[in-house]
Amino acid sequence: MTIKKSIMFRMGVIYLFFLALALWLCIEIINLKFIQADKWKTQSHEVERSENIVMPNRGDILDVNGKKLATSVPSYRLYMDLLAEGLTDAKFNSNIDSLSICLANFFKDKSAAAYKRDLQLARQKGRRYHLVNPKRLSYTEFQVVNKFPIFREGRNKGGFIPEQLDRRQQPFGSLASRTIGKMYGESTKGGMLGLERAYDDKLRGTPGTSVMKRISGRWVPEVVTPPIDGYDVVSTIDISIQDVAEHALRKQLVRHNADHGVAILMEVQTGAIKAMVNLHRLSSGVYVEDYFNYAIGAATEPGSTFKLFSLMAALEDGVVKVTDSIDTGNGAYRFYDRIMRDSQQGGYGMLSVSEVLEKSSNIGIAKIIYENYKDNPRRFVDRLYNMGINKPLGIELLGEDRPLIKYPGDNSWSGTTLPWMSMGYEVKMTPLQLLTYYNAVANKGKAVRPMFVKGLSHHGKMVERYSPVVLNSSIASRHTIEAVHQILIGVVERGTARNIRNSNYSIAGKTGTAQVAKGSQGYQSGGVEYQASFVGYFPAERPRYSCIVVVSAPSNNVYYGNIVAGSVFREIADRVYATGFDFVVESQWKPGREDHVYPYSKGGTFDDIRTIFRELDYPVYAVSSAKEWVSTTAADSGIVIRPKPMPNGVVPSVIGMGARDAVSLLENAGLQVHLQGVGRVVSQSIQAGSKIRPGSTIFIRLE
Repeated sequence: MTIKKSIMFRMGVIYLFFLALALWLCIEIINLKFIQADKWKTQSHEVERSENIVMPNRGDILDVNGKKLATSVPSYRLYMDLLAEGLTDAKFNSNIDSLSICLANFFKDKSAAAYKRDLQLARQKGRRYHLVNPKRLSYTEFQVVNKFPIFREGRNKGGFIPEQLDRRQQPFGSLASRTIGKMYGESTKGGMLGLERAYDDKLRGTPGTSVMKRISGRWVPEVVTPPIDGYDVVSTIDISIQDVAEHALRKQLVRHNADHGVAILMEVQTGAIKAMVNLHRLSSGVYVEDYFNYAIGAATEPGSTFKLFSLMAALEDGVVKVTDSIDTGNGAYRFYDRIMRDSQQGGYGMLSVSEVLEKSSNIGIAKIIYENYKDNPRRFVDRLYNMGINKPLGIELLGEDRPLIKYPGDNSWSGTTLPWMSMGYEVKMTPLQLLTYYNAVANKGKAVRPMFVKGLSHHGKMVERYSPVVLNSSIASRHTIEAVHQILIGVVERGTARNIRNSNYSIAGKTGTAQVAKGSQGYQSGGVEYQASFVGYFPAERPRYSCIVVVSAPSNNVYYGNIVAGSVFREIADRVYATGFDFVVESQWKPGREDHVYPYSKGGTFDDIRTIFRELDYPVYAVSSAKEWVSTTAADSGIVIRPKPMPNGVVPSVIGMGARDAVSLLENAGLQVHLQGVGRVVSQSIQAGSKIRPGSTIFIRLE
């Protein structure tokens, strides 16, 4: 009995233990299922739902006509998970040879055997993120690689992990690149320079969120908050005009072996910047755009172009009239211990106030200012300050240099400051600041802030438009503005800029030739460089555009503003005027003239060619439809426009075309275009007549 009772006792204990365990499990199940369900459900979501940031697409920067100046282009880097669930030994071993051959043929950097060895070693080491090749692939290249053996199975079945990276690209190459700006190396850091930085908060968009959710053993992404793509920034830049301005400036810089140069074209009424070129010479002799933004960041002594403001101050204060006479003497005049000279040997003698500016007499303007303000120089400087030329423009681009207009009482003020200041020395302004106030004269006295952006668009629709900002509603009286306007016309018609006048339209402006000190060497012998400039506007009767050209350190013994900078201004103005159909154009052709020889043009679109000739009032005979590429010939009775068929499926010839026409034609043919240089197309990487492979890249070189 004792043994039996002992056994029964033990069984009872075991029974009670399992009964208690069962009761405890039931209580825990009830507790988990009903009482703490919400708590554990939340924790399970935290484990199974891994939150990630989804980056938005960065907006594009567009020119005023909607052409892409900067855009994000995807590139891809190839990785492999060699232990992917679906990548079995059988699949890996049966496809590794063909994959290695494909990789070797595609990248051409090592043999198929080397690729096979690398992949086998990576699988043996259990690598889950193996870099197959460091090269970044374009979208077109990625589409090819995506069809390789194993890779085409995807991530889970083949272990293929393509990493997408966005690369910022400027489709027009270096054109306006300093104004467009740059991104930091890591795109998440945003814009570093130019419009990319100024409008980074508009371009970058708003990130979204996603989670990775485990379903049936697989991780599946689920978007929680969708990202909001950035706005497109519609700039005021016209890339066609930018092309013209850069080509004209580059040609002159090369001709005169200059150190650097600036060209800016501004719309008079709005201040919209249509083109801004900054070219700098490298040690190799090549001129590049993205070195430094001299237009806004380099305040220098402007020289004779500053004489306009000195004369405006004197006219506004009523101390002289345009008809007054000034004795400039024999070309040399002493102010205290310094001798001032005019550029003409022997001097100009007696000049009217208008002629002082037309001939750019240093002595003439200095005597006007010194004799009338020597007892109260503050009056003169206050008048300049009232115009606003002593203040920064406050533009959105980073790096604007401050202007320097000395004030009596400053440590650097001396007895000779006033006369030298009157002709543009001992003062400093950037090219854009100088242009802004010449633009004000063209705009009937109203100074407007230079505008680089027209507005913002989203998915092709304008969502915000920017309006011009007035800096000074009137920099001088209407009488003074009209007086100096006529004098600036006289500079071109009769004065120092006679070489740029023409019969088609009138120009108003001022030449400048300044000596610029080379660092610490001062103005002593060997320490001087020259800066040639021309600033003005056109057409003078109804100003539409203002423009400034500055060429620094020209050599070859030619450094005068009318020759070095004026000719660039004229070339830009000619090209802009020729394509500006709202200008008043007087054609040389007259009805009934039988001796007239009609012109012809290079190829282009039907609409463009017809519009140009009709605006020039030439008779046009067209045998074409509005969407065709055409050529022209001159006939006895007018210009004949004929279709210029472009064969389908083959690469067209773009030799001799400008950038805009060449890019349009090649992109319409299905090619990706990369530009090199500026001017006209002189070569193309794919021979004309070759069969087109859609998505292929063609390089075209312009000079």
